[in-house]
Amino acid sequence: MIVAFDWVAAASIATAAATLVLAAATFASVRSANRAARAAERSLLAGLRPLLVPTRPEDPPQKVGFMDDKWLVVPGNQGAAEATPEAVYLAIAVRNVGSGIAVLHGWYFDTDLRRGAEGNAPLEDFRRLTRDLYIASGEAGFWQGALRDPSDPAFAAASDSIRTRQAFGVQILYGDHELGQRSVTYFSVNPRDDEGWYATVARHWNIDRPDPR
Repeated sequence: MIVAFDWVAAASIATAAATLVLAAATFASVRSANRAARAAERSLLAGLRPLLVPTRPEDPPQKVGFMDDKWLVVPGNQGAAEATPEAVYLAIAVRNVGSGIAVLHGWYFDTDLRRGAEGNAPLEDFRRLTRDLYIASGEAGFWQGALRDPSDPAFAAASDSIRTRQAFGVQILYGDHELGQRSVTYFSVNPRDDEGWYATVARHWNIDRPDPR
């Protein structure tokens, strides 16, 4: 008995199998390419990412000027604070230990040191710096801020903290030189016995990328 072989059906099955194999290979290739692209993007972003910490004790002091010709000198690993009836002047000597240039955007004065465990203040509550401050990778620089409105609740809180020598916090908002990858670093400023102020880091938060905390 002769059985007729359906060459058309066989060709269709072979074509379908080849198409399936090609689709699987294409999917694997695209997935691999996507993984490589994501890895390359993460590597690029990591190369641009700044990270602020206090300067080292042996670092040279930072001379910080304000627009009303007021000057503060901030030694390494310290902050500086001064209150007058008209203005409150604040500064912290900081070092960028990240890979990219840090561009400082804004700040938030905080008397609640427990906030470092709770999360950063709402971004709309941050005070914008009158000028961007740039700190190169591996270099030391400074943050500065001033309060000039005596009716501002932060003015009274800052003045009281300085006058009574009580610790306070400053949250600094900054990002990379592409104005992305924003982060907030919480600096705790604590009184020294010699009338100066220690500066330490309590927490870092990611703003424009996932924060595992």
